[in-house]
Amino acid sequence: QLQLVESGGGLVQPGGSLRLSCAASESTISMGWYRPVPGNQRALVAEISNDGVTTYSDSAKGRFAISRDRVTNTIYLQMNNLRPEDTAVYYCKADRNRWERFWGMGTQVTVSP
Repeated sequence: QLQLVESGGGLVQPGGSLRLSCAASESTISMGWYRPVPGNQRALVAEISNDGVTTYSDSAKGRFAISRDRVTNTIYLQMNNLRPEDTAVYYCKADRNRWERFWGMGTQVTVSP
């Protein structure tokens, strides 16, 4: 079973920054961060492939940056200029291959004065 260890959430004021980390126990083909949306779904925030190709939600573009350390199987999400609407539990996702997807337990991000 692939294990994911998330860290970096917390409370920050509007306009502030946070950096989330997610370490996988083995190599993956892609990793990313998602957040819950109505309907018990999870929506993409940012994702990075093993080739370094990145994808962002419209809300994250220009404010968040995802990066990857392939040696340690760790991804980072630098979140800048945070807004109250960014408040959510952020879940790390890892695709071990085309058929197997794993989720972390989630880390809370709260943006409040």
